[in-house]
Amino acid sequence: MTVQVPPLQESETSGGAWQWIGVRGLLWVAISGLGVSAFLTQVVLLRELMAALAGNELVLGIVLGSWMLLTGLGASGGRWAQRLARPLVVLAGAQIAIGLIPLLQVWIIRTYRDVVFVRGAEVGPAETILVCLVLLAPYCLLAGFLLTLTCRLLAPEGRPESIGQVYFLDVLGDIIGGLLFSFILVWFLGHFSTLYVPAFLNLLLAAAVGYLARNRLVMVTAGLLTAALALLAANCDLELASTQRQFAGQEVLFQGQSAYNRVVISRLAEQLTFYASGTPLFSTGDAETVEQKVHFAMAQRPQARRVLLLGGGLSGTAKEVLQWADARSGATPSEPMQVDYVELDPLLLSVGRQFIPESLKDPRIRVVTGDGRLWVRSGSQQYDVVLADVPDPLSTQWNRFYSREFFLEVKGRLRADGVLALACASYENYLSPELADLVAIVHRTLREAFRNILMIPAGRILFLASDGELTTQIAQRIAQHGLQTHYMRPGYLAAILSPDRLAALERAVRPDAPMNQDFFPILAYRHLRYWMRQYQVRWGVFVLGLAALGLWCLWRARPVTMAVFSAGLAGALLHVVLLLAFQIVFGCVYHRVGLIVTAFMAGLAVGAGWMNRRLGQWDRRALAMVVGCLAVFAALLPPVLGGLDQASRYSALHLVCQGLFLGLAFLLAGLVGMVFPLAAKIAFEQVSITAGRLYTADYLGAAFGALVGSSLLIPLVGIGPVCLLTAMLNLIAAGTVLLVGKG
Repeated sequence: MTVQVPPLQESETSGGAWQWIGVRGLLWVAISGLGVSAFLTQVVLLRELMAALAGNELVLGIVLGSWMLLTGLGASGGRWAQRLARPLVVLAGAQIAIGLIPLLQVWIIRTYRDVVFVRGAEVGPAETILVCLVLLAPYCLLAGFLLTLTCRLLAPEGRPESIGQVYFLDVLGDIIGGLLFSFILVWFLGHFSTLYVPAFLNLLLAAAVGYLARNRLVMVTAGLLTAALALLAANCDLELASTQRQFAGQEVLFQGQSAYNRVVISRLAEQLTFYASGTPLFSTGDAETVEQKVHFAMAQRPQARRVLLLGGGLSGTAKEVLQWADARSGATPSEPMQVDYVELDPLLLSVGRQFIPESLKDPRIRVVTGDGRLWVRSGSQQYDVVLADVPDPLSTQWNRFYSREFFLEVKGRLRADGVLALACASYENYLSPELADLVAIVHRTLREAFRNILMIPAGRILFLASDGELTTQIAQRIAQHGLQTHYMRPGYLAAILSPDRLAALERAVRPDAPMNQDFFPILAYRHLRYWMRQYQVRWGVFVLGLAALGLWCLWRARPVTMAVFSAGLAGALLHVVLLLAFQIVFGCVYHRVGLIVTAFMAGLAVGAGWMNRRLGQWDRRALAMVVGCLAVFAALLPPVLGGLDQASRYSALHLVCQGLFLGLAFLLAGLVGMVFPLAAKIAFEQVSITAGRLYTADYLGAAFGALVGSSLLIPLVGIGPVCLLTAMLNLIAAGTVLLVGKG
């Protein structure tokens, strides 16, 4: 039976019926404020959790999936909003909580991570899921509930248009939050300072709602908390205080936020340690690691004149490379060596020059700020040696430096017998099946570009690749050129290069190993499996459990909610595909990536707003058509991205290709945005019930897109099959809407 919702009573406002216009306007602002808060909170908590936990692709999917799942559950619980006697008061109280909870969440993440878990130890998948669900639940459940509650408040007469209006206003808030963060806040403020923005916004809106509801308790509470928060912000540096507790036992010399990392420098005794997003990058005085990164490769080409270093130069590798030039200059006159050092994060370079100025002061070191992959792809300078000092392929972003395409691009920048060096995974005298799998894939992929490959079982497994000769006679080369090293001496090198260790790596090589590619990042998936193996996680059980949950959701879904689910999944998953493809083609450039996100959110708003104004003209056939268009978009996306990848190689087409990426993001989001208001009209029963059901379906779809699609399926099967699976799901949903009855 349909339950009729009574309109807001005049007693809920401060001035009678005419005041309802003011209430409605304030509700619009409040809903948009919720969108601003949700975007800023999500991006800050995502960055904090990725730093506190392992930071790989699965953890990213777990965080995003947990966020979407909990928000969907909160929206489902919001169907009880129809029973609230004074919903405006509830809205005001919830806004107070929404404003303050994120500050507490960041404090807990930073200060209690090493209390709950062993300091320095990685957190396993099961613990990661538990942490995300417990930590994110208060905010996400409340935010989801408010989406349904505001639908009820906007439609006291019980009209379906309010559901589309809330969707549009929430997305509008997301756009504002995205623009604020991407182009202003991330460059100037830390995470706590960023969260002050939605905190003050929600407290002020809560006070305004309390005034219209004539509730003095709400107004006084919001006012006092606003004053207290202002005093806290003015007199207490929560960034520094939380960082000092996070790095207890060490002296924090610097902490700051950039678009790419949260950079922290700590000192213990005389050793400085640089952290980026919670992960230690390097420590001063670690001569062993620096020498391993440099000398195995440089010993292959002692006469090298031009060396390219992708990352890691601050640790001392750039300076260490120059030893080879200094050694030969004492014997015979030679052309000066130049080291081009490319570093993505300008903040890291700035503080590195401040605290360890000697690492880059040599005039032969040219420092370039930018994405290393983009530098290799777009430049023309030829090099003798390329040292890729990058993290393991923990994600599709870092997988870009282990792909066939990257290796071919590096080969194009190397001289005839030039050498590429990169490392993957740690090695401690035992080659597990999962580690052997990683070795086989990297070796197989390097074979696509280079004739000769040498694998060295150092601290990390080092891969040297070249079309010229490669040798294991490292000690002889170092002695021949008179280099002074701390660790790279005959006894040390003999232990690393022992025949049994080298043979173990050679046994891992398989001609049938899969090839790692930009759009088929299988190495990221295998590295994820290697990581999960450390925690005895049954991979098959994990995947089957997710699949069973997804099938159960689809089985329980009505036709229209299935369409919303599939559209939400397509939006989340294909958006990730576009971001990944953009970074492959144009590099990890924050401003440009921010434009893709902004174009996507703008498309959502335009699609939802356009459809909400035309609900009277459209029916379930139109819903099937829109979802069918999403299927066509997904099916055509892989060849379109392949064409853009090829076209972008012509410099004259760079701006055109970037504009087309923005257009694709806008078009995708426009189609997704059109689904929600139209589904609300077709499946309408009662505002709270319908809104709760549709928001739940939308967020569950997005959760599966983030967790299953982008974290597992893209690395496992590649972008092409994932897009086809997305197309099939949306095609099935469109057919179900047409063929099955109402709902």
